[in-house]
Order: sequence, then C-alpha cells, then structure tokens
Amino acid sequence: MMRFFFSFLFTGCLVANGFGQLVGQFTTAAGQPIPFASILLLNLVDSTLVKGSLTDEQGVFRMENSTPGTYLLRFTSVGYQTWHSPVFELTASPLGKDFGTLMMREDTRQLGEVVVRAEKPLFEQQVAGTIVNVESSLMSKGSSVLGVLERSPGVVIDYQNNSLTLNGKSGVMVMLNGKLMRLPLAQVVALLNGMNANEISTIELLTTPPSRYDAEGSAGLINIVTKKNKNQGTNGSVSGTGGYGWGEKGSGSVSLSHTTGKLDLYGSYLFSHDRTYTDLFILSSQNMPVFGGRLDVVAWDTTTAVQNNHTATVGIDYKINPKTGVGGSINFNRNTTSSTRYAGATYTILPDSLLLYEGKVQGDNRWKNLSSTVYLERELRPGEKFTADLDYLYFKNDNPATVYSLFQNRDRTPVGSETNLFAPRQQSFAHTTLQVGVFKVDYSKPIAPKLKIETGLKATYSGGSSVSGIESQVDGVWIGRSETVTTIRMKERIGAAYASVNAQLNASIQLAAGVRYEHSQTRMDDPNTSENTINRRLGAWFPTVSFSKKVNPNAEWQLSYTKRISRPSYNDLASYVLYSDPTAVYTGNPALKPTITSNLKLGYTFRNYSFSLLFSRDKYPIARYQITEREARNLLYVSPQNLAWQNNLTFQTNLPWKLNNWWTMNAGFVGGLRQFRVEHTRIPVEKSYFGYSVNFSQTFKLPGRFSAELSGWYNSTAYNGSIKVTGFGALNAGVKKELKNDAGSLQLSISDILRTLQINPYYGTLTQEAFSIKNHVQVNTESTQFPIIKLTYSRSFGNIHSNKKSQRKAGSMDERERVRKE
Repeated sequence: MMRFFFSFLFTGCLVANGFGQLVGQFTTAAGQPIPFASILLLNLVDSTLVKGSLTDEQGVFRMENSTPGTYLLRFTSVGYQTWHSPVFELTASPLGKDFGTLMMREDTRQLGEVVVRAEKPLFEQQVAGTIVNVESSLMSKGSSVLGVLERSPGVVIDYQNNSLTLNGKSGVMVMLNGKLMRLPLAQVVALLNGMNANEISTIELLTTPPSRYDAEGSAGLINIVTKKNKNQGTNGSVSGTGGYGWGEKGSGSVSLSHTTGKLDLYGSYLFSHDRTYTDLFILSSQNMPVFGGRLDVVAWDTTTAVQNNHTATVGIDYKINPKTGVGGSINFNRNTTSSTRYAGATYTILPDSLLLYEGKVQGDNRWKNLSSTVYLERELRPGEKFTADLDYLYFKNDNPATVYSLFQNRDRTPVGSETNLFAPRQQSFAHTTLQVGVFKVDYSKPIAPKLKIETGLKATYSGGSSVSGIESQVDGVWIGRSETVTTIRMKERIGAAYASVNAQLNASIQLAAGVRYEHSQTRMDDPNTSENTINRRLGAWFPTVSFSKKVNPNAEWQLSYTKRISRPSYNDLASYVLYSDPTAVYTGNPALKPTITSNLKLGYTFRNYSFSLLFSRDKYPIARYQITEREARNLLYVSPQNLAWQNNLTFQTNLPWKLNNWWTMNAGFVGGLRQFRVEHTRIPVEKSYFGYSVNFSQTFKLPGRFSAELSGWYNSTAYNGSIKVTGFGALNAGVKKELKNDAGSLQLSISDILRTLQINPYYGTLTQEAFSIKNHVQVNTESTQFPIIKLTYSRSFGNIHSNKKSQRKAGSMDERERVRKE
C-alpha cells in the first residue's frame, strides 16, 4: 500500500512537469494577499473571454495552459482598482507564464455606509467533522467555553469527574488554535471552564481529521479557535459579565490589536470569578472485609468552591516581505480553586452494627500554565509554501488538602486508628510539573493545476515529575504513610511524519489521501529507588482517505476513513494514591494499553442540512474512574481500565430552518448503536445499547434591536465502562439588545431554567463489581438549586470599518481545516 502511495505521488510530479500554466499572486501595497479576486484571460484581438479564475486565500491564481496566441489578464476585486496586464504571447513551447507577485492599488472611491452581514449557521458539517460557530449563539456571551461545548452535538461533560466524551467515546484530545493541550484531562476541563466564550470564534469537533493533524485522540479532536482581529489600524473590545446562581459570578476581558501594513500587534487579558455549589447523595451496599463483611451505606456530600482565573496573551506577526512572515505569542494562565467539602455517612454493618461518619475536606487546586510559540512562513513560489513552528509549554499544579474525620459507633464512641484512612486528621499532597517542547515543519506545493501535495515532520518532547501522598497526624506529628506516597519522573518522545495528496479529479469530485507515521517512547521512573516502572515504544502507521462528490450546487456526498490512537497519560499510568473517602482512593494503572481506532464515515449535505453515518472500532478503549480491588481487599481503588473492544455505529444530522425573516430554528441529533466488552470486573460482560444526544435552538429577531434565543439539549442513558449514567439535559434562554451608535450590546442569559442538570451514575448494575458493590450517586449541580443568570455587556471599538487583513494560515493554522466566511 505504501509503495503504491508514494509511487502515486512521484507519478503526479512527473505528470505536473509536462503541463504549463499561468500563475501569479496579487497583494496589497502592504504585502497582504488579496483573496477571491476575479482573474480573466482575454483574447487581445477582440477582448473575448478565454478563461477565468479566482485567487485563493493567499492571493494566488492558476490557469491551465491555453492554445498559443496573444493575450492579456484582467484583475477585478471589490475595493481595488481594475488592472490589466501588459500584452503577452503564449507559444507552443513553453506554454506557460509566471507573473510573480503583483501589487494592486486600493479604490479610494466611497460607496456609502453599506454594511453587509452574512450570518453563519450555528453548526456546519464538513468531511472532517462539525464546525460550531460560537458567535451565532446568543448563549455564548458570558458563558464559559465548557458551557458552549456542553450545548454542542455529541459532547457530554462529566461534572463529577471533570472529563468529557465525544459521540459516546472517551479518548478526546483538545486543541487550542491547532495545538494539542498536553495536560491531564481534568485540568483541561478546568481550563475550559475558566475560559470566556466571548474570545472564541469557532469550535471544531473533528471525528475524522486528515493526516496533517496529530493521530492522538481515538474519539477525535476538539479544536478551539480564538478570535483574531483582522482590521487595519487600532482595534479592541471589552466585555464584562455579572451573574448569580447559588453564588456570585463575574468576568471581565479586554483585547487590543494594532495593525499597520507589515506589523500586527495584539494582546488580551481575562479575569473570571465563580462561586459554585455541588451536592451528592449516595446509596450503596457492598461486602468489605475491613468492615467485617456486608454493609449498607447512606451518605451525603456538599461541596462549595471558589474559582478565580487569570489569562493573558500577547503576540506579534511581522511580514518581512510579501513572501515571508514571522511571529510569536505568549499565553499565561493561572487558575486557583479553593473548596470546602462536608460529608456524612451511616455504615450499617450487618446484622446489627452501626458506624457513623462525619468529615470535612478543605483543599486548594492551584495551577499555572505558560505556553509560547514562534513561527516562520515562507512562500517559495506562488502556491508553494514552507512553515516552521517551535512551541514550549510549562505546567505546574499543586493540590493540597486537609481531611478532618470522625468515626463513631452506635454509642457515639470514637473508633478508628491514626494510621489508616479512618484517622481523625489527615492531609494529602500532590505536586506536578510538566514541560513540553514541540518543533514542526510543513511544506505544500501544487504539482499540477488540480493536484497538491502536503508533507511535514513533527517532534514532541515531554518531561515531568509528580509527587503525591497522604499523611496522618499521630500524637500531633504528621507521619507519612509509605503505601500512599508516589514519586514519578516521566519522559516521552514522539516523532511524526506525514504526506498527503489532494486531487480535484473533475469539477465535482475531490480526493484526498495521506498517511502519517508516529513513533513514541514513554518512560517512567521512581527517582528515589531508580526503578524503571514503564518503558514503552510504539510505532504505527495512520492512513487517511477522503472522497467528496458534488451532485449539484446544493448537494454533496462525502466518504472518509481514518485510523487514530489514544495513548494513556502519565496520570493514567502512575501508581499514585489520592484520598477520595474513608473506603476509596484514586490511583493509576501501569498496565494500561493505548487505544487504536478505525473510523469509516459516510456523509451527505443538502444546502444547510447535513447527515452522516460513522462506524468506529476501538481496540482497548480506556474507561476512567472504574472500581477495582486488590489482594489485600481493604480499599476500593478508582482507576482507569482498558475495555476489550468497543463498536459504535453513529448517525448524526443537523437541520436548520429559517421560518421567516425573524425566526430561525436548528435541531441536531447524534446517536446510534454502541457495543463494548468489560473484562476488569469480577464477571466479564458484553453490552449493547442505543445512546443518543439531541439539541435545539430557536432565534428570534425582535423590534427595537432586540433578539432572543431559546435552546436546550438532552443526553440519553450511557455507559462509561461498567458505570451506567442515566439521561440528563438542560433548557436555556437569552435576550440581547444592540445599543445604538455602535455603543455595544447587552445580553441576559439564563442557564438550566428548569433546574434539571442532575447526574445519576450507577455502579454494579451491569455486572458484579469489586466487593460486590451496588451504588447509586445522585449529583446535583449548582443550577439544580437555582438557575444561573448572567448579564453581559460587550463592545468593540477602533477602526472596525477598515479593510480586513488576511488572517495567517500557518503553523498551527495549517493543522486544522478552517471555515472562513467574511
């Protein structure tokens, strides 16, 4: 297969050399490309049209060679003066001409204050996945990025464990502006919860991404694209949000940019504050020897938390000349969450013993994240491009907690030992640092008028360390418990190379084929004992193929195949121990295997309606927060486990309607048959079920510059490994007022109007679990107490009506498919 693939590329190069073409690039006087300009080839004798073409996003045009003769070119584009080339002649050999780079003058004539706005649909379907146009929803103002994701098709947020799934599958990787966020998933979810959706342009839910993307993420990629001002001059925006649910909410942001021809400077700052509330109610029965046998448990748990988040970004883009650009950016994020958790439980030990528990856990979760990037992009010839990116990420997390607990028997006499999890005073600690360096280069070239190749190399190095454990206070002195202390040093290297070809076979058929090879080495050591706990090497090929056929201007068929991988994170693999409750601890699983996924997707779009059918096969999918036991049989261990396999057959549709000029609707459905096999439980089991999620939105344009939105979503019963989670959903509403004279806008939003965002996991219903546990946890999120109401003011200022600057599509931009509509 590989020999055929590279032979195909080589043959394409030979074929390309046998054809001539007219090629060139149009730019502004400042060196910025002019996209989508009309280029006409005219016969000199009678000025009749011979051929026509449009420039691409880089201002490049190409025309297949014509018959010998004398011609001239005409350039036309809105906002620029019409241009005619000097007369030129095409001869039989060579039948082609390179016009180089041509600078056009702006048309200074004013056509009046006419503003045309093209409204984007909320969801758009592409070959690689679904595009969420964040600005098309009123609910995005004042919302967090996590809140927008929650309302997106196929995305389910697990608030209890700070994780997320896509189309019923874990193994999702999150990217920010095309760059993987190589952090523990719980930290990524916390980061998204602190990010303001006002700064987001689109969210790309990529289930079958092409070869230039990392193969990491068996369920797919979620790419979050931030806004970047494209207007010339000095521009900016400010926003402020205040709100209340169970506790107060607030956020404020400011962004500035200054663009003068070759130079683009930009920066932003965001602060958010959120006081939240969650309570749990637990009913459980289990057989634990540490308690003397069979017991029933009734427990409650209330957690209040305050989260403060700071995010700052500065960056620069500089155009050295019309063909060369450099730039860089630095992003700093700091998040602090302080929480207090009160818990109580009654342990009825059969036949007649009783144990009462009261506890308090105070903890802080403090983390810092610094990321930086520099890039170089160079256009070698019209349409031929080279880019290089160098990225650095530093992550630091401290998560200390203090535990106060009291165990009493029926007579209210304290029981327990100071040397185990029943100790009255304990403290846990977890300290993690992680550094990641990434270097990548990409090259693309059109080798024929309708044939383009892309290739690239990427190297990623990660190094980190983690120390965690639990201490008990014995006679006033803190004593470390050796069985809970874990020290880890981790190193990981990933090398990747890819090649792909994009061919326009005819006016209606497009084919893209590529392959990516990745080789990884993961090593984990205990620096205290010099013991090597994990040393794994894995090399694999990841092919991708996509085919699209336009039936007519309104309809298109799409077919694609991809192969992907999900590697366990170092948190998944580490044998750490963190306190959960008196009977359970969190830990990792050094025996975890990576997940290999194959996807086959068929899609159809008709106008703005989209339909797709996706079949995926996962080998060793990873299910997190599973319950297991060990030989000592004294504790529940909550850890990630591999399933044997998982098959998903998923149907997805998005149906927008415009009922009239003031009322639009959108309905979406993602669902289908899901099958999996669990083998980490006492009794292995296979399960098949139908799972789905639905979402809808209705937008109303009202008189007086008002608009309103009503939206909602529902996720059906689903399984995370052996854990069953029943269905849940929410109904939301928003009202927006556009102020006169470009004075900004006000928006009022209400989340979870009906207070239905309650999550119910069940353990032990699918098969026999560790300690024969049967457990029901009822999680009541903050909005079940009171709907979350927010009022947001936002305003843009500066040279907002100036000509727009073309946004860079290099480095991280090259790693994703983009939807651009001005």
